[in-house]
Amino acid sequence: MSFLSASPSPYHAVVNAAALLEKAGFRQVRETDAWDAAAGGRYVLRGGALIAWYVPEGADAATPFRIVGAHTDSPNLRVKPVPDTGAQGWRQIAVEVYGGTLLNTWLDRDLGLSGRLTLRDRSTRLVNVDRPLLRVPQLAIHLDRQVNDGLKLERQRHMTPVWGLGQPREGDLMAFLAEEEGLAPEDVTGWDLMVHSVEPPARLGRDREFVAGPRMDDLLSVHAGAQALAAVAEGSAQPGCIPVLAAFDHEENGSQSDTGAQGPLLGTVLERSVFARGGSQEDRARAWAGTVCLSSDTGHAVHPNYVERHEPGHHPMPNGGPILKVNVNQRYSTDGSGRALFAEVCERAGVPWQSFVSHNDMPCGTTIGPITAARHGITTVDIGVAILSMHSARELCGAKDPYLLANCLREFLAE
Repeated sequence: MSFLSASPSPYHAVVNAAALLEKAGFRQVRETDAWDAAAGGRYVLRGGALIAWYVPEGADAATPFRIVGAHTDSPNLRVKPVPDTGAQGWRQIAVEVYGGTLLNTWLDRDLGLSGRLTLRDRSTRLVNVDRPLLRVPQLAIHLDRQVNDGLKLERQRHMTPVWGLGQPREGDLMAFLAEEEGLAPEDVTGWDLMVHSVEPPARLGRDREFVAGPRMDDLLSVHAGAQALAAVAEGSAQPGCIPVLAAFDHEENGSQSDTGAQGPLLGTVLERSVFARGGSQEDRARAWAGTVCLSSDTGHAVHPNYVERHEPGHHPMPNGGPILKVNVNQRYSTDGSGRALFAEVCERAGVPWQSFVSHNDMPCGTTIGPITAARHGITTVDIGVAILSMHSARELCGAKDPYLLANCLREFLAE
């Protein structure tokens, strides 16, 4: 819950995951520097992506990897290049819809602003205005008597948040953020900004068996993966493989970026790790042949009010443990061998698990799993945690499930 609160943007998420790993002895390496062959934990940060790996004592150039894959981005509203707008005496911020968000969940909600600023010297500064600043106001029912029969929101006209009164002024938002950060407005020359709900995560339910909060898809997996990798690095036994956490950006819009799973970042980092240990292309091929990736992303818990939307024989429940995600059309990358591997890992970890498959009449979403399998030619298994309200500004999971997932991932990475 603390990780969710502290990570309103992908840029914050990777910095916070890196801080968690640094406590376990990991150190940052820059992509422009030469890498050495020393054992220990390292990580690379690029924008909203993080690749971290731990080289155990005795690892050779052909030692395979065990990868936990996840993503740092979530559907939301992102600030446009010319942000200052307004109408009828209201000052507003122009936003673009990012990913497949549930638009209505952003209405009448107190919103903050977060992301990163790029300065004139091309350095970046994280920014997080974590207080009520913006609001997307819904139209009163008196002015739309049929709203409860079906709400239709136009992304361009109806999703623009308000943040003040008066006429919009060019440069107003950047001047505000520069003041917040103690900067001169003219020093801010670029930005990647998004809105976030300022309501903190909370335990709820009769027995406090649920957690509600933002960005569980997929910061839940990023946090569990970072915790698992740190635990393996701090453990008394050295793993037989090289454990890796790959947290990508831009999954929600197709992963096609230099920090997305479609890009070369993961493959480049793993290759450089092989070559730093004196490896050849033959060693690289041998390492890849023995590599396995668990692609961890949230999935759908059965919804008690919409049971007919779910596959009748597969009803994942909160606190039932991680889910194995299967789709024969390769929207998920799991096959029978992957199922056997996952079942073995969960058994060793003492963690229960569930199966998920989509209703035949419902289109199936996808993950970084098929991309990772196809791009790198490595065995990949899709898993995750069952949640409700996926892609809402506020999602819900079982309070035990993040813990169960982290223990499953730790067992997998410790092989």
